[in-house]
Amino acid sequence: MRIYEFAKKLGIPTKKLLEICEEKGIKGKKGLSAITEEEIKKIEKFIGGEKEEKMEEKETVGVKKPEKDKKEEKIEEKAPPVEKKEENLIPRAPVVTIMGHVDHGKTTILDYIRKSRIVEKEEGQITQKIGAYKVNLPEGSIVFLDTPGHEAFTAMRAMGAKVTDIVVLVVAGDEGVKPQTIEAINHARSANVPIIVAINKIDKPNANPDKVKQQLSEHNLMPEEWGGDTVYVNVSGITGEGIDELLEMILLVGQMMELKADPKGPAEGVVIESYLDKFKGPVITVIVQKGTLKIGDPFIAGETWGKARALIDDWGNRIKEAGPSTPVEILGSHDVVVPGTKFKVVNSEKEGRKIAEEIKEKKKEKAVPVKKLTLEDLYQQIQKGKLKELKLIVKTDFYGSIDAIKNVISKIPTDEVKISIVHAGTGPVSESDILLASTAEGIVLGFKVPVEAKAREAAKKYGVEIRTYSVIYELADEIKKAVEGMLEPEEQEILSGQAIVKKVFKLSGNIIVAGCLVVDGKVVRDSIAKVVRNGNIIYEGKLASLKRFKDSVKEVAQNTECGIALDNFNDFKEGDIIQSYIKVKIPKKLS
Repeated sequence: MRIYEFAKKLGIPTKKLLEICEEKGIKGKKGLSAITEEEIKKIEKFIGGEKEEKMEEKETVGVKKPEKDKKEEKIEEKAPPVEKKEENLIPRAPVVTIMGHVDHGKTTILDYIRKSRIVEKEEGQITQKIGAYKVNLPEGSIVFLDTPGHEAFTAMRAMGAKVTDIVVLVVAGDEGVKPQTIEAINHARSANVPIIVAINKIDKPNANPDKVKQQLSEHNLMPEEWGGDTVYVNVSGITGEGIDELLEMILLVGQMMELKADPKGPAEGVVIESYLDKFKGPVITVIVQKGTLKIGDPFIAGETWGKARALIDDWGNRIKEAGPSTPVEILGSHDVVVPGTKFKVVNSEKEGRKIAEEIKEKKKEKAVPVKKLTLEDLYQQIQKGKLKELKLIVKTDFYGSIDAIKNVISKIPTDEVKISIVHAGTGPVSESDILLASTAEGIVLGFKVPVEAKAREAAKKYGVEIRTYSVIYELADEIKKAVEGMLEPEEQEILSGQAIVKKVFKLSGNIIVAGCLVVDGKVVRDSIAKVVRNGNIIYEGKLASLKRFKDSVKEVAQNTECGIALDNFNDFKEGDIIQSYIKVKIPKKLS
């Protein structure tokens, strides 16, 4: 039996049972951890004791309690009331994004969950647009964002919107891990979102769940039964096998995350879909994240505004209001909106229009995108304290090239700067790669692959740099140079010039000046001066004064006479060597 199953049997939340386990010395348990018979008896005994205590309390109701001492009463009166913190927060439904390779059954699973024929409405049984669906279960609710792969997920993140709480990664049991599966993993990881793996098509005779687990373990998604912390569920979108367990796992992970929101106050959320309907006009779909959206509420969404004339839920029903973690279609917007745009209720339509126009004007001012990161500007970024990690998205012609590039990069010796390959795959540089690079603040490297037109457009839009190579060592060399630019430069003293003391002059005011001849390089005013006598340095300080005849000069070249005065040093002797050093920052090289 697992912890969550035992909690269900006891009729208490999983979190509460985990707290009891800790209290009774049963350490290291998680919701999916197995629990032994001995541990079950220990907990049942503890819970049984608690129930007996509660029964005794009930029996004492009505029995006259001994009178309290008046001093005790006064103390109790003075005791301040316990302040309720975050009293408005209530548990909310987890928002789930389903990801995976094309045709691995994302929509089929969701269709079975909702008991509606979504698949029949979709072209070629491949999801074409973002849909949001709320599933109400006896144990709680779940909101599903059915995205067309991970591109839309990352596009919303590129705009600064965080919508998803949990990612369900769908992998076909008969096909295993595919390139888009790996992309989905990297996109989810970049967003720091927990992943639940649903091994689909388990009803097929050639399905091999253990092979899928082995493949995904190579990408650090180790199953719990193998000592990892990733939840795996075997499912079939056709027969419905394992679907209930998948929902249970989603609710459990959501419960562990302690997802809460404040339903009071004006609504805020994120636009996940928007389109123009010839009868309804502009329609926007929003996930409410906090507050409650009501009919008649004026709102702002990016560069547009409006008033909620109607609210429609995912079943097509008109509703009066929508609280946190609720997907809702809104009629009454003045224009369509890009998914990922933040939505907020304002005081009036007039205020909404004003804010929208201000946003539009600011965007015009920033029409030319500023690149987020280039190999050339890494040094400036590190100087400003903005960067200590170089993140790369790598696309190659063959899988063998990926290993070769990883091997070359791993040999770049540096402890000061971390080099991370956020995603590596084969095929052309795509729009998805650019979106991932944008959110990760990284650079896209292509090795012997073309760059798709949409990728170039996205790179221009989001300010992402794309570098392409045909020779692996050129790629490695540029990475190495970029990392060297990120290292803190070393400050060194460089000998600029030397002068020999020919004669010592004593001027008025006890000022001692050395009459010198520059014999090597050039002597520079305000540089570091070192006086060498008989092969030993007898002084080190500032070269305070440098003159040619009576004129003060910045520097004196070789074979030229000059007068030199030093800070706090007068003991010149003929034959002394005065060395002039300047401090320079030398870029650190990797060995």
